[in-house]
Amino acid sequence: MRVLLIAGGWSNEREVSLSGAAKIHEALLRLGCKVTRLDPAERFDDILELASGSDFAFINMHGTPGEDGLVQAMLEQVDCPYQGSGPKASFLALNKACAKQVFARAGIPTPRWEYLPRRPQAGWSTKLRFPLFVKPNMGGSSLDLCRADNAEELTPAIERIFCRGETVLLEEGVNGQEVTSAILGEKALPLILIQPAGCAFFDYRCKYTQGGAKEICPAPIPERIARRVQELSMRAHKAMKLRGYSRSDFMLEGDEPYILEVNTLPGMTPTSLVPQAAHEAGLDFDALIKRLMDLGLEAHGRKSEI
Repeated sequence: MRVLLIAGGWSNEREVSLSGAAKIHEALLRLGCKVTRLDPAERFDDILELASGSDFAFINMHGTPGEDGLVQAMLEQVDCPYQGSGPKASFLALNKACAKQVFARAGIPTPRWEYLPRRPQAGWSTKLRFPLFVKPNMGGSSLDLCRADNAEELTPAIERIFCRGETVLLEEGVNGQEVTSAILGEKALPLILIQPAGCAFFDYRCKYTQGGAKEICPAPIPERIARRVQELSMRAHKAMKLRGYSRSDFMLEGDEPYILEVNTLPGMTPTSLVPQAAHEAGLDFDALIKRLMDLGLEAHGRKSEI
């Protein structure tokens, strides 16, 4: 099978994308695929031509483009199958303020939020309770995520994000444990409990620094709470009209889970969260890559050739 592996791009998550792509490339070769690499930052104008001559595209992009649905739309233009969600669902999930509305309508508990599409005017003050988490509305990997404990800390945090050309989502902090729940096909995988080490919350440094966080799978939490989180992650997956796979991040406040966001192209190194959960469910990294490709081909009405 001829596979076009798309990774890199120009977002601030570029290096994370390339790191995961290296391991995916190795797995695809072990599966007997003929792999062509494409970095949209260097060969954007070649996407349609290369995709039209490929049997499948494996996307390992984070941020824009990739998670915003642009690459998926281009692949569909030339009828090239790919793994994961389609353009519309990808875009809606990446936009945190939009996803929050979908969660609320679906009855999925989520922390209170406020969206700032432009800089607040003089005299503005938030109606949310401190502490607040300040996030780029369409960012990922916890880049530029920060915590503000008061109004004095909030103003510069907001300004930093606007200076990068992003809009801002404010979210009330939830005091509790963080867990992540992955969906693969129609199945919820085992939960992972995340315990940051040496930092107050699971930020970029904790995620990508060795020893920055302890990730425990399966999560050592009561079974009834685990089932509740899995049910909510499946509900979010369906409410967003996602397909193939996704990973939802939650905070547990006592027994109550609150969804933070859904990732449509989660990290895919062998030690990333979804591969860890898949391994606990009996799928090694190569088997996970094959399963994602099978689901992508099935969604496009085609049979696996691997």
